[in-house]
Amino acid sequence: MSREILQLAEVLASEKRVDIDVVFEALETALGIAATKKADREQMNLAVRINRETGDYVTVRKWLIVEDLDYTYPELEKTIEQIQEEIPGIQIEVGDYYEEEIPNEAFGRQAAQTAKQIILQKIRDAEREQILNNFLAIREDVILGTVKRVERHGIIVELAPKLDALIPREEMLPRENFRGGDKIRALFLKVEEFTGGRKQIMMTRSSPEFLRKLFELEVPEIRDGILEIREVARDPGQRAKIAVHTNDQRIDPQGTCIGVRGSRVNAVSNEIGGERIDVVLWDEDTAQFVINALSPAQVNRIVIDDETNSVDVIVNEDQLALAIGRSGQNVRLAAELTGLQLNIMTVKEAEERDEAEDNAARELFMTQLNADEATANALVQEGFTSIEEIAYVPASELAEIEGVSEKAAESLRATAREVLLKAAQEIEEKLSNVADDLRNLEGVDEDMLSHLAEANINTRDDLAELAIDELVEITGVTAEEAEKVIMAARAHWFSEDNAETAE
Repeated sequence: MSREILQLAEVLASEKRVDIDVVFEALETALGIAATKKADREQMNLAVRINRETGDYVTVRKWLIVEDLDYTYPELEKTIEQIQEEIPGIQIEVGDYYEEEIPNEAFGRQAAQTAKQIILQKIRDAEREQILNNFLAIREDVILGTVKRVERHGIIVELAPKLDALIPREEMLPRENFRGGDKIRALFLKVEEFTGGRKQIMMTRSSPEFLRKLFELEVPEIRDGILEIREVARDPGQRAKIAVHTNDQRIDPQGTCIGVRGSRVNAVSNEIGGERIDVVLWDEDTAQFVINALSPAQVNRIVIDDETNSVDVIVNEDQLALAIGRSGQNVRLAAELTGLQLNIMTVKEAEERDEAEDNAARELFMTQLNADEATANALVQEGFTSIEEIAYVPASELAEIEGVSEKAAESLRATAREVLLKAAQEIEEKLSNVADDLRNLEGVDEDMLSHLAEANINTRDDLAELAIDELVEITGVTAEEAEKVIMAARAHWFSEDNAETAE
């Protein structure tokens, strides 16, 4: 039988175009399973070892070496002491396998049939693996395939003989309708491995990167590096925005991407179901980039807040609907494109908001700094909005304000510093009441601790009882950060519950 095994391995490796070691491994697996069934020893761990040179094979029984034998698997495990008693001087460690050679079984027709099925399955798996590896070695990002069938969970696409890919339903465009035999383009996403070792190529048509790659195929200037797509924002199947830029002043980035009579942008749009694509100019100036991103709406003015990474966009009444877009689509895509939070408001709304802020600042200066109404108005008109600004601005700068003398400027600064000092002392006093379990809690920094102390949240349990939106309102952190901190604060509740249950 040894010669037959060698011949079989060579024939199968040649026919299936797989490495001969793959065939030998499949043979060993199949013969091992067949030996187990033939000997009726399913409680034992049997394996077969084939000599690659002679074709001879041996059957071995594998024992797992454990530290203590609890007799849960007496047919599979042995301790080091047991092995050393049987074979003095053997070097082996816990976790190793000891192989004991046993007589080979004579395989009947049923065992041979089982072995044949296993061998063929193993070789098919190896063949698919090799086809997949060959494809991955030469693949492009955007792949053209043929729709094989449409299923509930997505589209099965044939990329090559014996090689399929899946476009999951969530990676497809809304309302896409393909039939078997249709040609389809998609972006390579990943190779996903499932239980049992099966691998599946996953592709997408809904990602922003797919849109970027389609433009690279359609616009030679992008492939040549003359023109660059800086940002992409996309509402798959409906609308998208791309921000383009070039360092070559002779080239119009928008016109180049749009093409003569819209030929290039239309070609890309047709590939993704007629999705509307806005091509806008990228600009290193944040204000100009925001204005470009909100196109086609006309912006009146914008106010940038670097601390909150947000921008207030003021537009005329007739431009409001256009700036927001249907269901907020235009402003949402513009925000995604710029990476900023965009707050759209009309000129009237902005004026009302500014007036409310001015009134609040005026009231603050009059009550906290004992300033008269004329002085408070002058400070507001100069753009002062907080006590901190008054406390640390040079006195000479305050004295330059019309209606504010040098003496009044010094008085305002001194009063502002007293107010801040008093507030700091109050916070320190409140911080002294904060328990150590809250101070040392993961995710709570000094800034958050100050906000919590000011709100009389002094213990870990006080924090744990807050809702996420309450913590956000108190500290100004994001909802995600608030959730993590609250869950950390509540962790000891669950551990205590588990301890009580165990008792």
